[in-house]
Amino acid sequence: MNSIKTLAATLLVAAVAAPTLTMAQDRDDHRDEHRMEQHHDDRAVRGAGPNHDWHKGDRLPESYRDRQYEVSDWRSHHLSAPPSGYHWVNVNGDFVLAAVATGVIADMLLNN
Repeated sequence: MNSIKTLAATLLVAAVAAPTLTMAQDRDDHRDEHRMEQHHDDRAVRGAGPNHDWHKGDRLPESYRDRQYEVSDWRSHHLSAPPSGYHWVNVNGDFVLAAVATGVIADMLLNN
């Protein structure tokens, strides 16, 4: 008799918990889908660089981290002052704000 009550209680707990776990999984799946769609949409937009494929979060190639591409007169190009540790880089008329140490792109101003 005791084992029947234990079995019934276990089945009841499982019946209540299963839909809750499924809903939590569905919600997480939709968040991941939204993140992927958002990331995909960001990549569909024209980027900077010679092939227009550089986006925020990407790294500038080593060849563009040379001083010849650095924009020292950012005011004359109507750019904001770069934060400490960043500099503006001009690539074919596109202006890219990149971290000096890593080359990670923080912002862009595209010359459409």
